[in-house]
Amino acid sequence: MKWNEAALLPLSAVYGAVMHFRTRLYRMGVFKQRRLNGVVISVGNLTVGGTGKTPMVIWIAGRLAAEGKGTAILTRGYGSRPAETVEGSGEIAPSELLSDEVKVMKDHLGDGVAYGVGPGRYQHGLKLQKLGVNWFVLDDGFQHLELARDVDIVLVDAAFPFGGGHLLPAGRLREPRTSLSRADIIVITRSKHAPAIEAAIMRDSDAPIYYARPAFGSLCGPQGQRVDVAEVRQRKLFAFCGIGNPAPFVADLRDWGFQIVGHKFFADHHRYTQSDAGHLERAAREAGAAGLICTEKDVFNLSGIRWTATDLFVCQISLEIDNAEGFWLSVIAKGELRAAQRRQ
Repeated sequence: MKWNEAALLPLSAVYGAVMHFRTRLYRMGVFKQRRLNGVVISVGNLTVGGTGKTPMVIWIAGRLAAEGKGTAILTRGYGSRPAETVEGSGEIAPSELLSDEVKVMKDHLGDGVAYGVGPGRYQHGLKLQKLGVNWFVLDDGFQHLELARDVDIVLVDAAFPFGGGHLLPAGRLREPRTSLSRADIIVITRSKHAPAIEAAIMRDSDAPIYYARPAFGSLCGPQGQRVDVAEVRQRKLFAFCGIGNPAPFVADLRDWGFQIVGHKFFADHHRYTQSDAGHLERAAREAGAAGLICTEKDVFNLSGIRWTATDLFVCQISLEIDNAEGFWLSVIAKGELRAAQRRQ
């Protein structure tokens, strides 16, 4: 352990005690959970940083909408800012807020899904109920105990499953691993088979375990224009992104056949400046790259940026779930069972 991590351990102990006490108060009923009149499916994790929550939320919401269910996504909307227009069948609230992650969701899902964006996810859910929504996907919801849920899905990143073993701020755990006992379904991401992680999970949870991985979706220009993927794979590219867990993005690009000769990472939800663009273009030239490549989440934060002489490509990423139908049946069965029990 590094000395600075060791110095933070007392703060981690305090943080852990607060989280434990808060969870206990909800379990005892001292803090009351509020419930929507519908099925709530939470997608969350134990650690800070990216574990694939947004692709999983998109996958679940897309399946619900495809089955004709009135579907909405409730999300905190980190990095939100006023939207120029309100798209889709639901409302963006409050004050028409739109974040980079919500924009990605909307680009993938179209008008078949409604959205409630902001910290008051229960209040947004109440409004969406009036529009006929009865299936809610709660984004980043594992620690959002204020809203009752029917299905708790927890994602565990195989590359860094338990945040270094320490709670914030010494490590990256939001909660101790024992909190997995609350999970209904666990998905190990970025792996096809991780028996050691499975064994660690099963010490704290008896929830069924599934596997999922990011998959290459498509490639486009910054305005959504089509590009020749085979031609771009022949170029040397410089990758950049401002996401929660950036390193796997570069590894994935290489696995998908792209020639990455350099990269630069920014903070999550980073809003790019013209100066950033200049630095990126210079770094790309110095690395011998013939183009830049980023995630679709970054595009929203590149609004107004001018590129002088470098092509920009946007990688759209989807989710591949092993035994996808078995996973979906588990989600739906758990949600419908809990809803039926409430009606009795």
